[in-house]
Amino acid sequence: MHAITRVRHELKRRQLVVRSVEPVTPLMLRVVFSGDDLADFTSLGPDDHVKMFFPVAGGDPAMRDFTPRAFDPVARTLTIDFALHDAGPASDWAKAARPGDGLMVGGPRGSLVVAPDFDWWLLIGDEAALPAMGRRVTELPAGIPVTTLACVSGPAEEQRFDGACCLESLWVHRPLASADNPRALLSALRALPWPSGDGFVWIAAEAKVARALREHVLSERGHPPAWLKASGYWVKGVADGRETFD
Repeated sequence: MHAITRVRHELKRRQLVVRSVEPVTPLMLRVVFSGDDLADFTSLGPDDHVKMFFPVAGGDPAMRDFTPRAFDPVARTLTIDFALHDAGPASDWAKAARPGDGLMVGGPRGSLVVAPDFDWWLLIGDEAALPAMGRRVTELPAGIPVTTLACVSGPAEEQRFDGACCLESLWVHRPLASADNPRALLSALRALPWPSGDGFVWIAAEAKVARALREHVLSERGHPPAWLKASGYWVKGVADGRETFD
């Protein structure tokens, strides 16, 4: 019951080409890549991550982790959403990306495959978590109750997630400068009624925020640890920082 399986993939780098670039919100850019190297690409979990290699003048490429927002094995396309910042190799590359540009992508190294037979799902995160949240909503079966609780900088950054599940989308706002402060998400989470039955809780945000949310779910809600995945998708002040707590 509720099988949760880790699957390892052959680690491989692939040379891809930009097919299209379009804004999702003012601070989120969607880039669709294509290429024959995607013929054997595998991504089994909505929160998989690939390593992308961004050129840096006079130095080695900068490596950053990104979630495959979507993958079409027939068309051999891979969709990546970029959260835009004032500066940084990934953000700078995405802002300048045009169809025909090339980029090296590695992975994913593995997938956490969670059976969709839970009674309900709760997905919590910040801007970095939105691609995985959106993909999870898209892939869950029809009728399953799903609540997404996401924190962004303002109404313009809210996204629409489309899927067949029974979705409730909740949004809270805080300045980007306070993205490592758990207060906004934690307050909203404490106000949520906790459903009965078996549920899976997924959390991804800045490491300090994710840690605080995880502690609330385990200690105050008494949720089973096996039915929770929490990750620090980024660490304030640390380039390419990432933490996993379980």
